[in-house]
Amino acid sequence: MLSSHRRSASPGLRSERSCVLARRGMVCSSVPAAAAAGVETLGRGGNAIDAAIATAAALCVVEPMSTGLGGDAFALLWSASEEKLIGLNGSGGAPAAASLDAYGERGLERIPPVGILSATVPGAVRAWETLSERCGSLPLADVLEPAIRLADEGFPVTEVVAHYWSLLSNLGCLRNDAARATWLPGGEAPAAGSIFRCPDIAATLRAIAKGGAGEFYEGEAGAAIVATSRAEGGFFAPGDLAEHRSQWVDPISTTYRGIEVAELPPNGQGLTALIALNILENFEMEGPASELDWHRRVEAIKIAFADRNAYIADPDCAPVPVAELLSKDYARDRARAIGEHAIAAPGPGLHAGDTVYLCAADEEGNLVSFIQSVYMGFGSGVGCGKTGVVLQNRGAGFQLDPRHPNCLAPRKRPFHTIIPGMLLRDGAPWMAFGLMGGDVQPQSHLNFVSNLLDHGLNPQEAIDRPRFRYSSDKKVHLESPELPVAGGRTLGAALEARGHEVLESGEALVDLYGGGQAVACEEGVMIGASDRRKDGCAMGLFS
Repeated sequence: MLSSHRRSASPGLRSERSCVLARRGMVCSSVPAAAAAGVETLGRGGNAIDAAIATAAALCVVEPMSTGLGGDAFALLWSASEEKLIGLNGSGGAPAAASLDAYGERGLERIPPVGILSATVPGAVRAWETLSERCGSLPLADVLEPAIRLADEGFPVTEVVAHYWSLLSNLGCLRNDAARATWLPGGEAPAAGSIFRCPDIAATLRAIAKGGAGEFYEGEAGAAIVATSRAEGGFFAPGDLAEHRSQWVDPISTTYRGIEVAELPPNGQGLTALIALNILENFEMEGPASELDWHRRVEAIKIAFADRNAYIADPDCAPVPVAELLSKDYARDRARAIGEHAIAAPGPGLHAGDTVYLCAADEEGNLVSFIQSVYMGFGSGVGCGKTGVVLQNRGAGFQLDPRHPNCLAPRKRPFHTIIPGMLLRDGAPWMAFGLMGGDVQPQSHLNFVSNLLDHGLNPQEAIDRPRFRYSSDKKVHLESPELPVAGGRTLGAALEARGHEVLESGEALVDLYGGGQAVACEEGVMIGASDRRKDGCAMGLFS
């Protein structure tokens, strides 16, 4: 696990970061202040679940374009006390008044990507409370203290966060006065290294600490969400918020090279990663410098995306054929489509009939994989009064085609991109991992797991290794098209020779490949890794 390519001449394998090692606890996050909030919580007697919630709440303050109180959350965790892997779906549904007819009356053929009509019920706050009540060691009020302090006293804005804050504000992603008043005081995004304070968020977090999730959904914040929705022409009513609950779910899994890979079931896209891994398992890997290895990964994702786009929806509202899609026989059939050259975008295989990720571990044996998001940068862009809440735009994941399983319906949850992952060996928890970035997430899950198990990379190397992002048809973005591969060509040239259309990434899209974190547990040692593409770090508890 701690084999290192630090001295390797290959830039495709070498990481300039070492894994972080600790024994008492570990938190990995995309912003150091948020990781510190989690470690502080561990040091005060909290467990990994408490640490994950504390980190998630802090990220709502220090990385607001990616996550917030107006977003959703998902968790996959090994509970030491229950000795089992459990999952929590913390996504919210469409308002009860949001129907196909209601959108059709407005002449809409698709859900707007931003604005109030893209918003769904925010599920993160209820998810925090639900996790805390079942699995936490500390009161939720204590767990939220570090986030409240960051919002009250201020924090230095980190480099990558400052870049996206500025970029998204210049693009007009904060769409109303309430959103701009909270996140652009003075009319400008904060510069890297400047101190930013957020009293609106501090007050809302304080209310949650005092009155629980009910205070958020039925108190001042909930009233502000409904009032804003009405003013903006949306569909929210008080009952949409008051009646929202998180849902405990059974994880789904497959095996890859003998290791169990677990994800959450739909309405998330974790199933996509498992389908792709099942397909890739049909091939012998030829080594990390092989162009054929890269080609097969792209093709496996391409095929898995066809199934994702056809079948994934809210399973409470539409049947999702999970067992059939995870069948190894089905994967063998799908793998036959992969040859030496790129194929056009395939159809589904069955016949009819911005985001933050964090992970935490503790000495009791709890292991948490947690992801939280407002979807696109600053979500819907709609702020709600003086609460600091900017609503997510997850409703943009719905279809308006009544024949599609993911079509809009009242109280239905949309297709979701965010997916926490977990690896188990012989039924025991081994590693929590997750990688952010919308559609790139299942692609990065595939690459991360293959990097670990096919190429023997340690968690930090597996995260840092260059990535691809499949787009559509034969189109693929490469993070490092100049990377040398066996045979003397560059990766970009090699894939183009196989029929792929290699796209330029563009400077503004430096986040095209997302970011990630991982924590592994081996023989009493916790091994933390944090993506070089973000501001964050792995932080251990040592005493």
